[in-house]
Amino acid sequence: MSQFKRAKKEYEIAKEKKNESIAKKKALECAKLLRQIAKYDGYNEKSYLEKAKKWELVANNIEEVFNPSKANKSKPTKKSAPSNKPNSSNTTEDEAEDEIDKFKNFVKNNLIQKSTMKWDDIGGLEEVKQLMMETIVISALQKPASIQPWKGILLFGPPGTGKTLLASACAGSLEATFFNVKASSVSSKYYGESSKIVSALYDVARELHPSIVFIDEIDALTTKRSDGISEASRRMLSTLLTELDGFQDKGSDRLILTLSATNTPWDLDEAVLSRFSRRIYIPLPDKEATKEIIKINTKGVKLNVNLDEIADKCVEKLYSGRDLKNLCQDAIWNMIRDVNKDLYKMANLSYKELKRRKLKTRALTDDDFEEAFKKIKSPLTKSEIEKYEKWGEEFGG
Repeated sequence: MSQFKRAKKEYEIAKEKKNESIAKKKALECAKLLRQIAKYDGYNEKSYLEKAKKWELVANNIEEVFNPSKANKSKPTKKSAPSNKPNSSNTTEDEAEDEIDKFKNFVKNNLIQKSTMKWDDIGGLEEVKQLMMETIVISALQKPASIQPWKGILLFGPPGTGKTLLASACAGSLEATFFNVKASSVSSKYYGESSKIVSALYDVARELHPSIVFIDEIDALTTKRSDGISEASRRMLSTLLTELDGFQDKGSDRLILTLSATNTPWDLDEAVLSRFSRRIYIPLPDKEATKEIIKINTKGVKLNVNLDEIADKCVEKLYSGRDLKNLCQDAIWNMIRDVNKDLYKMANLSYKELKRRKLKTRALTDDDFEEAFKKIKSPLTKSEIEKYEKWGEEFGG
């Protein structure tokens, strides 16, 4: 669609400059691009083909576009249907462009986030981070045409293992535009709007490249089509698949990387899986990763603990990265309550008075973590972990 908009703008410039031959050439180019888009978007094919015909009509009647009064004098008794007039065609295209701009503004105002996360802010997952770093580097380097970076990466695994953090670090380290997309962000109760939001999302991503498009819980958008999903959902899925194919970006050196995350990879539509040639299992943190995550989440507070024993216990309890963060927070609060007796009573003081005072702290101890272990429970079981591992062996790569 970005190529079409460029051709349309060039047509309008030629029209303003009264350059009839260039205007005709650009009108035909608009028609050609719309027909190409129609091939890749089955659900919107009819609409695109109708627009292509209107642009062909503009090209074939370019003299009337430039000299409408002359055309009316030469054909006083003949009237064309309103929808077939070149001016009507221009009005239709302008309305379509206004609608596109509306959805693009929605994307810019609601789906773009500023990421300050860096790779070092994530504990563990070294192999995954290395793969994603390589993808970014290859996309920017000069290289033979046959060497292409990954366009889509699927991150799958148990909840809370750092999938969102990886996407955020990818954008933050690259200083790329970060699109954080959830199912609720692109779902609309109005027919056809979801597919238009998806199209606008990738249009904006191309405009603001380098871009990282992170689709969280992609299974909510792309469950298997045999499950009886609605026509509107099918249309949205078709549009998403077209964008993931990336035919508009072929031959381009701009980076548009789509990262998707799911906790239930076995529910994904097969066509979606085929678009993500890299499917990476994000496991629960091992002992070394657990120690790193604990250090990151207790930064600024001294640790007077047996970190190896705590890490072993966390691995045994099947803690995710999110569970470890909660564990550290609970341990810190145990310490705060211990050295700040009757802390809640200070709520009677004014905000200005509170700002003058300083919170008492001490080093975290094993006892602080022991109390925290009593409250933090993992929702996962070993059989569920085995299910992820089995799916990864069969479909990961």
